Formats: sequence, C-alpha cells, structure tokens
Amino acid sequence: MSSRPAVEVTADYPASDSALVRFLYPAPARRTVGGIFKWWEKRRLAYNLIVGAGGAISLAGMAVTFRVMGLPLPPGGLLEPVIPVALWANLCYTLGPLTESSLHKIWGREVRPVGPHLFRAGLILAVGVTFLIPSIVLATGLAVRALRLVFGF
Repeated sequence: MSSRPAVEVTADYPASDSALVRFLYPAPARRTVGGIFKWWEKRRLAYNLIVGAGGAISLAGMAVTFRVMGLPLPPGGLLEPVIPVALWANLCYTLGPLTESSLHKIWGREVRPVGPHLFRAGLILAVGVTFLIPSIVLATGLAVRALRLVFGF
C-alpha cells in the first residue's frame, strides 16, 4: 500500500461551454480499461471526419495548384494515397487508448487522466500531417520547375 496520497483530479478545462470546447476538452474517461476504450471509440468518427476534411482541403489545394501551374496530375491521381493515409491515421489513433490504458495499469490513480490531452495532440498531429505531406510535394514540384527554368533542363 502506498503511503503517498492519490493525486486529486481537478478540472483543468476552459470555463467556456461551447460545443467546440466540450469536444476538445471533454471530461476524462472512467478509470477502467473498458471505460478508457469506450471514451476513445466515442470520438473516432469525429476524428476521422476532421482528419478527412483536412485531407480533402489539401487534395483540393494540390489539384488547383497543379492546374494553375499547368502540370499534369500524378499518374495515380490525387486520391491514390487516401486509403493508406486513412489506415495509418486510424492505426495511430488506436495508440491513444493503448497508451492511456497502459499508464492507468502502471500507475493507477496516481497519474492524472491523459486521454483528453492525447486526443488533442493526436488530432493536431494528424491534421498537420494531412497538410504537411502535400506541402512537401508541392514545394518539391515548384523547386524542380524553378530549376528547369533557370538551368534549362
């Protein structure tokens, strides 16, 4: 039996009660492995819709950029990476409840609930990746085009 008192969980969430705040700063899961997985699965559809919307915006931006620059679309089209990226995003999402459950099993109530923090960090990372990859592709395409113009090859 630990002589240290359990950590008191206090609300560290914003005072606003808007739908966005309730979504991004939800109450933590019930402190059981099943409760943790249920908490995460309730948010998976919203996560997929947000990440998918970010991906759709990126693809639309790439399509417009290709057209404006007079470049042909890639051989597989712009939709080729959608399925692998969606599968990868969901695989990474599954690390959230696995991580939170592991922390709960190791430290029990002595660790504060980390689910809401992991969810926000994962959502930001996933949406960021949907914008980063097309940005790298476009920057590379622009650099190659500029080099061809400058050096004539």
